[in-house]
Amino acid sequence: MAGAIIENMSTKKLVIVGVILLLFQAFSFMVGGLIAPSPTTAVHYLATKCVDTVKHHQSTKWFMPWGPNQCDKIRDFDEAMAKKIEANNIVFAVHIPLPNKEMSPWFQFMLVILQFDIAFKMYNQIEDGALATIDVGLAYRDDTLSEWTEMAHSIEQRKLSCNFTTTKTYENEGRYYECDLLPFMELGNVAHKYYLLNIRLPVSERKKINMGIGEIKDIRLVGIHQNGGFTKVWFAMKTFLTPSILIIMVWYWRRITLMTRPPVLLEKVIFALGLCMTFINIPVEWFSVGFNWTWMLLFGDIRQGIFYAMLLSFWIIFCGEHLMDQMERNHFSIYWKQVGPIVFGSFCLFIFDMCERGVQLKNPFYSIWASDVGTELAMAFIIVAGICACLYFLFLCFMVFQVFRNISGKRSSLPAMSKARRLHYEGLIFRFKFLMLVTLTCAAMTVIFFIISQVNEGHWHWGDYTVQVNSAFFTGIYGMWNLYVFAIMFLYAPSHKRYGDEQSSGDFAHQDCIIFAHLLFSKFFKLCQVGC
Repeated sequence: MAGAIIENMSTKKLVIVGVILLLFQAFSFMVGGLIAPSPTTAVHYLATKCVDTVKHHQSTKWFMPWGPNQCDKIRDFDEAMAKKIEANNIVFAVHIPLPNKEMSPWFQFMLVILQFDIAFKMYNQIEDGALATIDVGLAYRDDTLSEWTEMAHSIEQRKLSCNFTTTKTYENEGRYYECDLLPFMELGNVAHKYYLLNIRLPVSERKKINMGIGEIKDIRLVGIHQNGGFTKVWFAMKTFLTPSILIIMVWYWRRITLMTRPPVLLEKVIFALGLCMTFINIPVEWFSVGFNWTWMLLFGDIRQGIFYAMLLSFWIIFCGEHLMDQMERNHFSIYWKQVGPIVFGSFCLFIFDMCERGVQLKNPFYSIWASDVGTELAMAFIIVAGICACLYFLFLCFMVFQVFRNISGKRSSLPAMSKARRLHYEGLIFRFKFLMLVTLTCAAMTVIFFIISQVNEGHWHWGDYTVQVNSAFFTGIYGMWNLYVFAIMFLYAPSHKRYGDEQSSGDFAHQDCIIFAHLLFSKFFKLCQVGC
């Protein structure tokens, strides 16, 4: 792939391109940190204990915790015992959202976490491996006057993992266990304004249902959804970046087709990387605002998996094509040992995702982690994917080491080569070192910002401004990988310059810099106008 733009572009022009890309990188971080709100919001709910007075329970009856048609309520289970109300007649009702609020399609998804408040009793302790059987129904409506429509119903089991930190004596009765949070529900789309959860804990001594789970006092839920403001900023970024990558991709392939030779493997792989970046950028999420597309989370995972698999494959092939002493090049078949683990690991993660989010398309209460078999299966897929990642890392390190070893060997013989051959090898060395530096910088920034987003409280105060670190992480890293792909396709496109012909170079690289700088700044000002 001799004669790329990066080999023939002057240092001044290369610095200009680098500064423009850094400005857009800084802008992508500022969009998330200063404009977008926090990516998600967590809302805490305490279930209301309703009484089902019907002798034969009607599955079509929904119990509202508040409002004009609210249910008959009890304060606690002591009141239930005093009124001789059986456990099977108690329904835990949760209305999402809280009173005087509405859900919105801009929230994109809703994840609900369950936690039991279980009191310690000497005669009713939690047994080892205790399973809580939950009969749960989900309903929705879009105004406060219409009837509730059932959305899902299921009987689920969740394994309790609780710890009592003090001594189990009569004096400590009434203290609460410390129980782990349990996955409860996940919706891939928030298409309705109001949701209602009715939860029952059926008890049957004969069938050993909900026996040995302790004395449950309350049920608490945590609802997590994406912030609407962040969703709008995220969609705007996708809408802006899609044509940017699409334009550079079309331009890149046009440059290749103008060559008299057929495209080489590395050029095809770079083009495929641009296709995958365009695929992940296409803002199909706009349709989820108007349509009840519950599969958007699964579709998003698939798009990310395809891009990262292509990115990892690109690094392998890029290193392989720069092994200067390697005789067999420009053939995809010679990389099957390195690319194979990437494909297999990606397939394992895809199967894992289908086993959970695929099933959740029909049953939002399903969780692969709820059973021992599901947990072992999920861990098996994750371990296999981890092994493939380790093998990939070893392969990549070995190939990088080989390339640098060859670089050291070639440097001593460069002065004795002809000018064209010397320029060819100098171009290979410069291209490889440049990509390794940029790649390591992008990977380091991804890791650093991920760690920062995990260890801080989510925002920083900077004078009169509040910087949303988590939002900056999402928008900044997303923009960074787009700029990475943009730079790869621009700088590694074939140049029309020829070795030994500096005066007749035609200034194609200079013209391309001006054209793309004009396109980028025009899109930047349009985005600013829309924001204003």
